[in-house]
Amino acid sequence: MTFQKRKKEILQLLQRLGEADIRLIAGHLNISEVTVRRDLNLLAAENLLHRTHGGAMRVDPYVDSSTYQNKSDINKIAKDKICRKAAEEIQEGDVIFMDCGSTVFNLCQYIKHKKIKVITNSLPVVIELQNSAATINMIGGEVNQKNQAVHGKMAVAHIKKYHATKAFLGIDGITAEGLYANSELEASNTQAMASQSEKTFLLCDSGKVGKKAYLRFAEVNLVHTLITNQDGEEINQLKEKGVQVIIVN
Repeated sequence: MTFQKRKKEILQLLQRLGEADIRLIAGHLNISEVTVRRDLNLLAAENLLHRTHGGAMRVDPYVDSSTYQNKSDINKIAKDKICRKAAEEIQEGDVIFMDCGSTVFNLCQYIKHKKIKVITNSLPVVIELQNSAATINMIGGEVNQKNQAVHGKMAVAHIKKYHATKAFLGIDGITAEGLYANSELEASNTQAMASQSEKTFLLCDSGKVGKKAYLRFAEVNLVHTLITNQDGEEINQLKEKGVQVIIVN
């Protein structure tokens, strides 16, 4: 079966089911799971489907690509690798901040078994970590429906009452010139969490490295460690600025 034929069959299957795992697709097309993985990665690169952990889901053309769920599905494979590495930095007994970044949300699946305290402004993180070994502290303030997170002056005041061993944060862009955000409210939370943490980890897929956004809100020295799947000149410049970089492949 040619790739074009497999492509058509996979997309039709997802259109009918909404979501399917690799084993199901392999059985439906009578091909190997290795071939399915390769095909799904190629189709995800064309934005024809969303790659998930263990399979794929269809792209909904009627859903805004900026919604939280769609953002969480973008570059899913890279985000999972970044978060697996980040989870290795979290020890039993740690108190950690987790912001509302879509990459940070993917960290949840790798820390559910850890006896830690999580302080977060993210509603999806709270929901995901329910009934896990982690203790959850939800930051108070005004809820932003679009990114399903709590922001505002009350949220920042709440954050500043706590001390964390580590913070795991996401941003909209990073260059050697600084950190960037698409919202002043998100930037305020990021700065507050970083200031109240002994060590700050930035979880950032390649789509954010070298990118500038609406607001440059901090120097790169706000971050201790960047975990990313990106390499190259931008990364070298960040290292020269004193940022420790962990690259996942």
